[in-house]
Amino acid sequence: MAQLSDDCFAFGGALMSVDAALAALRERLVPLTGVETVPLRAAVGRILAEDLIAPIDLPPFANSAVDGYAVRHADLAPDTDTVLPVTGRVPAGGALGRPLRAGEAIRIFTGAPMPEGADTVMMQEDAEVLPDGRVRLPPGLKRGANARAAGEDVPKGTVALARGTMLRPQDVGMAAALGFAALPVRRRLRVAVFSTGDELAEPGTALAPEQVFDSNRFTLQAALARLGFAVSDLGILPDRREAVARALAAAGETHDLILTSGGVSTGEEDHVKAAVESAGRLDFWRLAIKPGRPVALGRIGRAAFAGLPGNPAAVVVTFVHVAKPLALLLAGAVPKPPLRFPVRSAFRYRKKAGRREYVRVSVAAAEDGVLEARNYPREGAGLISSLTRTDGLVELAETRTDLVPGETVAFIPWSEIL
Repeated sequence: MAQLSDDCFAFGGALMSVDAALAALRERLVPLTGVETVPLRAAVGRILAEDLIAPIDLPPFANSAVDGYAVRHADLAPDTDTVLPVTGRVPAGGALGRPLRAGEAIRIFTGAPMPEGADTVMMQEDAEVLPDGRVRLPPGLKRGANARAAGEDVPKGTVALARGTMLRPQDVGMAAALGFAALPVRRRLRVAVFSTGDELAEPGTALAPEQVFDSNRFTLQAALARLGFAVSDLGILPDRREAVARALAAAGETHDLILTSGGVSTGEEDHVKAAVESAGRLDFWRLAIKPGRPVALGRIGRAAFAGLPGNPAAVVVTFVHVAKPLALLLAGAVPKPPLRFPVRSAFRYRKKAGRREYVRVSVAAAEDGVLEARNYPREGAGLISSLTRTDGLVELAETRTDLVPGETVAFIPWSEIL
């Protein structure tokens, strides 16, 4: 089983860009999960462990893309109609059983194999069947029209699906089309999630005057579950170093990743830092990102550890840009950057240079039909409503310092990242 190096999260710089953080994770991390074989019906959402090499051409034989008439292009007159006798019929799943002769047409249906010698298909809508059974074909058809070549979709011996792909329904369909009944996939990443703090109460219990309900733990568990990981809920750990250390040590024996939010700083009541350091190693990455702050990364036993900020908006942003890629790499996946869509800004915003900022926005069509982004009216990182009443994030690059209405910005919808 692969292991993380002791110093895989070491970082000595004062400030780390988002891109540098992602590059460091890709360079230093190895998958921690083994490989198992699952049937196709259970493969969606799993991570492909090996390149899937096409054992056959797809399609496996030349075939017609339409219902129509298979012909030799050389038999068609370039400037006038061509009339040919129809001498055979080939349905899908059938075959003509002989080569196509010069000067004849074959009635053919979608998916049926092209007769040997035929290279072009005239759509039935464009052909005219004459009273004597012959077919009139108009000029202008290009050679190879409406005919699919063997292997034009996926040639035999090429990579049909790359290792590290998180399998989607269409990927499973591709594997089925190539004849695979089962696929090698990575074992599900085992992730433990916990919270600490005597100020936190479990949802559904009585709330003391000095307490708030724990929400970040449930946000993180939901996000991890959507990635197909096996998530364990360690609950709320008390503000006692020994209790936290025992829980972390036990989780490190049975999990690949331990994830939390808040409680990892230098305050007298922040016991997670000391507990992690007593059971392994802890490093802090100061990210040039807002909302966000230092992210704690380390090792506990064989498991990786990630400690995110405590504010809900900062939790989401740092999860998306650090914890999610970290988890995917440990699981054997190849993280892909989210799609960014150009929209027009409908708000003014100022920021510091050298820091990437993510503004929570709602998007709607303006009167001229152009999609416009409006920022949430309040900016606090502790506002959970700023996550539930918006459509996603506007990304402002490190070099930008001032945004004015009317400028084009990059919009990332929640559906791309959570």
